[in-house]
Parts: sequence; structure tokens; C-alpha cells
Amino acid sequence: MLRFIILTILLVVGLSACSGPPELKGTVIDPPLPAPDFTLTDHNGQPFTLSEQKGNIVMLYFGFTLCPDICPIELANLAAVKRELGAAAETMQVALITVDPERDLPERLELYVQTFDPDFIGLHGDTETLEPIYRDYGVFVQRRELPESAMEYTIDHSGFVYLIDKAGRWRMLYAHNTPTADIVSDLRVLLRE
Repeated sequence: MLRFIILTILLVVGLSACSGPPELKGTVIDPPLPAPDFTLTDHNGQPFTLSEQKGNIVMLYFGFTLCPDICPIELANLAAVKRELGAAAETMQVALITVDPERDLPERLELYVQTFDPDFIGLHGDTETLEPIYRDYGVFVQRRELPESAMEYTIDHSGFVYLIDKAGRWRMLYAHNTPTADIVSDLRVLLRE
């Protein structure tokens, strides 16, 4: 009987060692790509260079402060992810890259991102600096005039969250409204790497 129990335990341990890596929930970039590097200015006036963030997971979101719906939902979800991870989130940086450089000046970006989490950063630059970044990440950005509105215009844009891993590789992509639990699950796996 003891022999049967020992063999059963060895079989279970052996089979668990054969299982594949944990299943990731987001859209996996396979193989991971080197994340296109860029330097922008953060809302404190300091340069932010993506390649200098190695060792941290960076969650990039392209949006704008006057976005009426998608942007605040995504940033609130990322804040919930950070809260759920607790201390493990210390090696995670969330950055909003503006798609409205005309209105999203540093002061406005700071107020906006810190509404969601005091550690979030807002990144901006001029149009000539931002457009290649949009192109490198496949971000759709289009200004749409609103002649009947006090806003004058809005920005139509794609709504993905881009996960850059600790090695500086573009690893995951999350569509709008990806469940917070899915992102947390993926980050727990990636933070252990």
C-alpha cells in the first residue's frame, strides 16, 4: 500500500512538472518583439525613455484627457490591476501617451492620470515626435471636428493596452474592456520571469 501511495505521489509530481507554461489571457505577441523605443516628456517635465525602463513591466495606453468613455475605463481598470497586485506592482509602470498633444499639456496630464493612481505617468511630445510612435505601435489616431461642440474636436483612436515586459519586449496586447482578472493573472506570470 505504501508503495502505491509513493508511486501515485511521484506520478502526480512528475506529470505536474510536464505541464506547459501557464496560459496567458491577453493577445500574446509570439515571438515577443523588441518594443519600439521612444523618448517623450512626462507630466513632470522629465524625459521618459522606454528602453531605460528595463527591469519593469510597462503598460502603455494611448489616449487623451478629454476622452469621454474608453480612456477613463481603461485607466480605471489598470488602477484596479495595480491595487490587486499590491506590492508586486512596484515593478510595473503605467503610462498614458497622449493622442491629443494640442490640449494635453503636462499640467492637464498630471491631474488626469493621478486621478486614477498617483504613480501613473502622462507622456507627451509634439506631433512630429508622437506620429512615429503611433505608427510603430499600430495606433489609429484621427482628429474629428465637432463644429457644434464647445470641445471643437475629439480624437478617434484605438483602445489597446500594450504590455512591455521586463526585458523591453512587446509581449502582450489587451483589447478594450479586457477583464481586470485576466490582466492580473498575466502579470503574476510575467512578474515571476
